[in-house]
Amino acid sequence: MKRILPTIVVAQFLCTSLWFAGNAIMPDIVQQFKLTPGWLAHLTSSVQFGFISGTFIFALLSIADRFSPSRVFMISAILAACCNFCISYPHIDTTRLLLFRFLTGFFLAGIYPIGMKIAADHYEQGLGKSLGFLVGALVIGTAFPHLLKSMIAGMPWRYVLYYTSLLSIAGGLLLVVLVPDGPYRKKAAGIKFSALTDGFSNRRFRAAAFGYFGHMWELYAFWVFVPVMLSAYNSHHAAHPVNVPLLSFLIIASGSIACILSGFIAVNAGTKRTATIALLASCLCCILSPLLLQSQSPVMLVIFLFCWGMTVIADSPLFSTLVAQNAPAVSKGTSLTIVNCIGFAITIISIQLLNALINEKNVQYIFMILAAGPVFGLISLWKEKEIVRAGMVPGSHQQN
Repeated sequence: MKRILPTIVVAQFLCTSLWFAGNAIMPDIVQQFKLTPGWLAHLTSSVQFGFISGTFIFALLSIADRFSPSRVFMISAILAACCNFCISYPHIDTTRLLLFRFLTGFFLAGIYPIGMKIAADHYEQGLGKSLGFLVGALVIGTAFPHLLKSMIAGMPWRYVLYYTSLLSIAGGLLLVVLVPDGPYRKKAAGIKFSALTDGFSNRRFRAAAFGYFGHMWELYAFWVFVPVMLSAYNSHHAAHPVNVPLLSFLIIASGSIACILSGFIAVNAGTKRTATIALLASCLCCILSPLLLQSQSPVMLVIFLFCWGMTVIADSPLFSTLVAQNAPAVSKGTSLTIVNCIGFAITIISIQLLNALINEKNVQYIFMILAAGPVFGLISLWKEKEIVRAGMVPGSHQQN
């Protein structure tokens, strides 16, 4: 039993390294295909759209509840790796480039939410702490291609694709060999389309899902535009440039520490309370961004981005915990998957909105838009708290 969580965490890290593999090599792709810098948003959105499509299909067919989650994870990891590898084909064009990023995202739907389902099947108690480690692994996996790109600077960009594809295959095989189906797994009898929406009839589930949706409006847009923020600093301070790939990795990866810490803090402070505080902190970062992104000091800029990088993800495992705890037991995997589906659909809107509006004149101010998501999430959580206080929800003493 002791090996279960570390194995899930390592497998999740190895497989989610595929997520931003395209972003890490974007400058090389732009140069090779003579694209505009705005393609960064299109490339990311194609992965997100693939993930959304995958999660919807997985949820519609109740894949995570009908079949062995470990096997689903392994098959998805191998297929995602193959799609990622195909981008390295020498004669690929932009259409196929977007297609293979879409397919990579599609099969990531069998990795990230399925990994949470596997953890929930093994850890009924202490789920928040377990998901803290799991989402931390996702964060490091997401950031890892930036580090890999920094480490192999001067080598062909396709090596990033080779390495991340091999890591994903290794992660899938590792999990299926070492992690059996969990003792708390409840197998669904068949396809039940109502499982897509069953959870939303529960006020607690709905509040947790809405909090998660607000968090997602900010999260991936921040991750995508971290290199843009750093590059904007370099363009105004050419004499003292910062290392964009390395700092992008460190800033995004710092969120893994926040995920683990928030999981431990929630044990004593409460899952919902901890998530609310983290969401409020990231909201403040959005609001304060115009002041600190204009800083003349690289130290101040980097410290601020590290703070933002930690608060922007700290609530993610906590919202997933609340969703899992308040989802119907027989459709827990489907509920987690459909919430992920909607959350990632929201990320496309915020990424494309920023991409459409951003320019050299407003780059310091534009990220205030991201505050809209946390504000929505905080209002949803506050409304649910008021309903509980009014005695309209049974069991109101839990998850405070």
